Amino acid sequence: MDTSKARRILGKVEILAYILAIWSFLVLFFEPVISYYADFAQVEYYTAWANLAILMLTIFNHVVNPADERRKGLILFDVFILVLGFLLLFYNAKFVVFFLLIRQTWYIMQFLLFRAFDGRLYKLLTENPPITVMLSFILVIFVGTILLMMPVSSTQGQVTNPVDALFIATSATCVTGLVVVDIGSHFSLFGQIVILLLIQVGGLGLMTISTAFAIVLGQRLTLKLESAMYKVVGGSQSLNVLVLLKNIMLATLIIESLGAAFLFIRFRTDFTPMKAFYFSIFHAVSAFCNAGISPLPGNLSGYVGDYIVNIGITGLIILGGLGFNVIIDLQRFIFRRDKVRKLALHSKIVLLVTSLLLVLGTLTFFFTEYHGAMKGFSVSNRVLASWFQSVTSRTAGFNTIDNGALCKGSLLITIILMFIGASPGSTGGGIKTTTFAVLVLSIVGMFKGTRDLSIFNRRIPNSNSREATSLIVLSAMIIFIVLFVLLLVEPFVFEDLMFEAVSAFGTVGLSTGITPLLTTLGKLLIALLMYVGRIGPLTLIYAFAIKKSTVNLGYAEEKIAIG
Repeated sequence: MDTSKARRILGKVEILAYILAIWSFLVLFFEPVISYYADFAQVEYYTAWANLAILMLTIFNHVVNPADERRKGLILFDVFILVLGFLLLFYNAKFVVFFLLIRQTWYIMQFLLFRAFDGRLYKLLTENPPITVMLSFILVIFVGTILLMMPVSSTQGQVTNPVDALFIATSATCVTGLVVVDIGSHFSLFGQIVILLLIQVGGLGLMTISTAFAIVLGQRLTLKLESAMYKVVGGSQSLNVLVLLKNIMLATLIIESLGAAFLFIRFRTDFTPMKAFYFSIFHAVSAFCNAGISPLPGNLSGYVGDYIVNIGITGLIILGGLGFNVIIDLQRFIFRRDKVRKLALHSKIVLLVTSLLLVLGTLTFFFTEYHGAMKGFSVSNRVLASWFQSVTSRTAGFNTIDNGALCKGSLLITIILMFIGASPGSTGGGIKTTTFAVLVLSIVGMFKGTRDLSIFNRRIPNSNSREATSLIVLSAMIIFIVLFVLLLVEPFVFEDLMFEAVSAFGTVGLSTGITPLLTTLGKLLIALLMYVGRIGPLTLIYAFAIKKSTVNLGYAEEKIAIG
C-alpha cells in the first residue's frame, strides 16, 4: 500500500477513534440521560462493537503500514486489548467500553504530548521532572475520582459523593489504604477494578509507565528525565533506563503473579473459583503496591491465624517496600554466580534496617498487646498477629487486629514505624529506611566524636546527611501543620488524629476507625497528606525551588552554640 495513502487512512481512523472515545465517555457517565431516550443496553452493546471495530481497523493499518516504525511496538498490545475486549463482551459490554476507552485516552494523551504543537508540551514537562511527577499523580487521581463517582461504580447505582470519591481515588493512587466507605459493599465490581488499576498505576508510578510507553513509541528521553527516573525508582545510573524499566515491569509481574497464586490456595477454600481468583489478584496487587485496600469485610481480620494469608501478604508487602533497586540487586546477587557476589551499600542498609524494624516491631507488639488487643489469642496467633502488625505498620495498611483497640504504647510504636516507612524507590511512603539509618549513624557519630558517617566499611557523603536532616524536619513540619488544623476542626482526641495524620503521610492506611467520621475539611487535609507523602516532600521543594545563578563566595566561619 502506498505510504501516503496508508497515512491518510490511518489519520481518518484516528479521528473516528477520538470521536468514539467522546461518545464512550458519555455512555459511561450519562447512563440515566441515555436511558431516557433509548434502550441503554443496546446502546452500550453497539458502542462496544464500534470500539472493537475501530481497534481492528487500527491494527490492520499498523500492519500494512511498515513505514511507521514507532507504532510497531504497540501492535501486540492492541491485539491483547482486542482479544480481551471480545472475551469481556460475553460478560459485560460496559467493561469493553471502559478498557478500550482507557486505550483511546492513552493515544489521545500520546498525541497531545508527542505530536501536537511539535511535541512542545512533552519538552516543557521534561524540563522540570519534579513538576511532571506531581502532575502525573494529580492526573491519575482526577481520572480516578471521575470514574468512582459514576453510578456504575457503586452497588446502589448512585453517584458517589465527590469528596468521598476523591478521597478513595487519592488513597488508591497514593497506595495508602485509608477509606471512608467499605470497599466491598459500596463499590461494584467495576468500581473495584477501577480502584485496583489506580493501585497498580500508583504503585509503579504513572511516570514509570508513561516513560516505558514513550520509549516503546521511540521517544528520546532527556538527561533530566532519565535522572528523575533513577530517583523515582531508586535505580543505579550504571543501568540503562530501558533495562531498568524492563526489570521493574518484569519483577512486578512475577512477584504479583506468584503472590496471587499463593493466596489462591487459601481463598479457594472460602470462595467460588472465580471469586477466589479475583480476591487473590486484588490482594496480591494491593499488598505488593503497599496499598492495604481490601474488598473483604473487616479487611483481613478473619485471617488473623491463617499461615498462608499472613505469610503471603507480609511477603508481598516486604518485597514491595524494599524498592525495585534492591530487588534487582538481590536478583543479581543470588542468580548471577559468574559475577562478583556483592550487594550495593544501599541494599545492605535497606535490608539491615528493614530486618531490625520488623523484629523489634514484632517483639514490641507481642508484649504490649499480650493482654490487650490479642487477649485470648493462642501463642501462634499472637506471633502471627504481632508479625503482621509489625510489617503492615511500616508501609501497607492491612490489618488482622482492631487498631482502635491498641494501647497507647502500641499506638506510639505504630506511629514511629509509619513515620519511618519503606525504602527509596519502593511502593511505600514515609521518610524511608535509609534516611532513618543516616539519622542513627549521625547520632552514633556524635557519641564517638567522629565527623564522617560510615557503615560496612564505606563512608556516606555529607550531602546525604544534609538531605536526610532536611527531609525529616520538613516531614515533621508538614504533619505538624496539618495536625494543628485537624485538632481545630475535628472532635477526636489527639492520639487518634496524630495516628491518622502520620498514617496518611506515610501512605500506610492504618486507622483507629475515625476516617469515615472526618468532616469534609478533615478528609481533604488527609487526602493532601497522602498526596504529599506519596510524591515526597523533597519533590515539592525541587519542583518549586527558585533557581538563581550563584557566585561561589567563601565567608568567614563562626561557630554558634547548639543544644
